[in-house]
Amino acid sequence: MKLLELWLADRSHLDGKAVHQVIAFSGSGKLAEGNDTSREFREYLSNIPSSFLERYADDCLTSRFDNSGLVLQDVVNEIGRRLGFLVTNGRYRGVQGQPGFDGLWSAESGKKLVVEVKTSDAYRIDLETIAEYRKRLAANQQLDFEKSSILLVVGREDTGGLEAQIRGSRHAWDMRLISIDALVRLMKIKEDLGDPATIQKISDLLVPREFTRLDPIVDLVFDTTADAKEDDVFEQTEAEDASTAELSERPGARKTKKFTPVSFHDECVARIQERLKTPLIKRMKSLFVSGDDQLHLVCAVSRRHGEGERETYWFAFHPDQREFVEEAKSGYVALGCGSPALVILIPAPQFLPLLESLNMTQRPDREYWHVHIDRIGSELFLTRKGGAEPVPVSRYVI
Repeated sequence: MKLLELWLADRSHLDGKAVHQVIAFSGSGKLAEGNDTSREFREYLSNIPSSFLERYADDCLTSRFDNSGLVLQDVVNEIGRRLGFLVTNGRYRGVQGQPGFDGLWSAESGKKLVVEVKTSDAYRIDLETIAEYRKRLAANQQLDFEKSSILLVVGREDTGGLEAQIRGSRHAWDMRLISIDALVRLMKIKEDLGDPATIQKISDLLVPREFTRLDPIVDLVFDTTADAKEDDVFEQTEAEDASTAELSERPGARKTKKFTPVSFHDECVARIQERLKTPLIKRMKSLFVSGDDQLHLVCAVSRRHGEGERETYWFAFHPDQREFVEEAKSGYVALGCGSPALVILIPAPQFLPLLESLNMTQRPDREYWHVHIDRIGSELFLTRKGGAEPVPVSRYVI
């Protein structure tokens, strides 16, 4: 049984295993260029939660086992994919006449990173050799030299010696350095965000640039904070509007603000995976994909609003989310209503045509459709603007 098949059949077989034990389940149990073990392991990495990538990277840095550097190379390249880069895996070991890079990461902007992974910076690294990889890739027309740079990924945060080595070399403007821990943190930040523009700023951090002016870093911090709160602010505004309308009808009534952020996307997706029989990985806060990128899922969540028999849920659906499900071979929109116990899963071909009948907020900085789900009796309905007939959606509950 292949490694991914074992994972899908019963995750308990692999949940508590160290990464070298996981590899033992695949092929011959030893990584080598182009062999079954390598293919199975990389396929497996593309289908597991990011928390496993973090744990496996730590295994490579804290445990001694054969080929730990090769394993770390594959894990780092998968983290690059989770960060939004198109990644080409490099060779495990150099071959005469071929560039010996560990990974080639391509950004949507056209910039490319030649990635070199080191478990430790305890020994002096030959920067000239790494720079030569970039030159050869340019000569082979695999990258534009002027739109490329080198990213050194090392297994320690204490990298003072290597930083000094880079600063004192002629490659100071072509190379950047990041620890595994920091790269993992970037991956986690990306998974909590929803604005593609902010994601692009995160990837730009890995590209060499002059930071005399700190505005870009300040912008990133501000955008990251604002983006993480957006959906909660939307729900709070919607709730206040409804509360104001209702309370205004009560003489002497005083408005009270009740607002508690909710976030149970992952729990909803766990149920959806079981229904679709496909593992899904988080790309952004509400965006999830299958390992082969054929299935795209948008998952939005809402707390319950209303009292007694009144039950309403509010969601914001954005144009970039529409594009995300449209571009996939198979797309879905999931609405988590109050808790993971009530999830509406609608195929994109059935959901997207309804957007034109929904209210929409359009602001200079962003726009989104208002998705309202109401429970009427025992049935759930999607409310539409202008008094149009509500759309029954109970058949989509999983």
